[in-house]
Amino acid sequence: MTRDDAPLASAGFMLLAAALVAGTTLLAKLAGAAGLHPLQISQGRFFFAFLAITLATLVLRPTFTRPNWMVHAGRSVAGWAGITLTFAAIQFIPLADATAISFLNPVFAMLLAIPVLGEKVGPWRWMAAAIALTGGAILLNPGSGTLQVGALLALGAALAMGVEITVIKFLTGREQPIQILLVNNAMGLTIASVAVVVTGVWTMPDPATWAILAALGVMMALAQTCFIQSMRRADASFATPFFYATLVFAALYDGVAFGTWPDPVSGLGAGIILAGGVILAWREGRLKKAKV
Repeated sequence: MTRDDAPLASAGFMLLAAALVAGTTLLAKLAGAAGLHPLQISQGRFFFAFLAITLATLVLRPTFTRPNWMVHAGRSVAGWAGITLTFAAIQFIPLADATAISFLNPVFAMLLAIPVLGEKVGPWRWMAAAIALTGGAILLNPGSGTLQVGALLALGAALAMGVEITVIKFLTGREQPIQILLVNNAMGLTIASVAVVVTGVWTMPDPATWAILAALGVMMALAQTCFIQSMRRADASFATPFFYATLVFAALYDGVAFGTWPDPVSGLGAGIILAGGVILAWREGRLKKAKV
């Protein structure tokens, strides 16, 4: 691949990752409609993703280094919480709304980086955060008198994912991507399995639901792979905005599968969140280039 082809390939991988991630939320909603608890859906996602990544590891036979177990554990707990809360949220609100609220995670990551990583935040990043949070407030719909349970769950998912982003920065450049994915999914599967055993929510899925869970796990593993391949080929400030296409795919899938299309208020809130997210991604890219 030539240098000129790299940005195009990066955009293609990121768009594919967006389509796959949106597909996982659709499958999770279908599994929930089949009667599975969000905790069990999360366990199924980690189980089949772990199988897929393990198979890839056996084929590729990469060289592993010693993992930073404490950092991996923190990342896995936050990742499991984010995924589980997302799967719970989409049982109450449209996929597009839950996806839009989840895009607040870079804002939470930025805020957490101040005390945790000692990062300094300038006016541009504060402005982007304020814009995105305004969109989130619109989607939470406080003017209705009560906050939607689904929206609050999605907000919790965004916060958990923000924690995950902050923690994973410690792993960047220190371990191979496939090692990070393997360890993360192994730990996530362990956490998810303990959760379903303790709560007693596990039930035997029928063959069709098993197929949904298998597709969910494999699709998530492919999405993670595409995301990593995209980030390897271009700066994050270029690649990240393409991931916001997840919102478009989620709205399309929800409309086709369940007949649920975004209303004007949802469109406004989502658009404002996307605007803040794109500004934040652009600013992060400028800051990284300035440090080089």
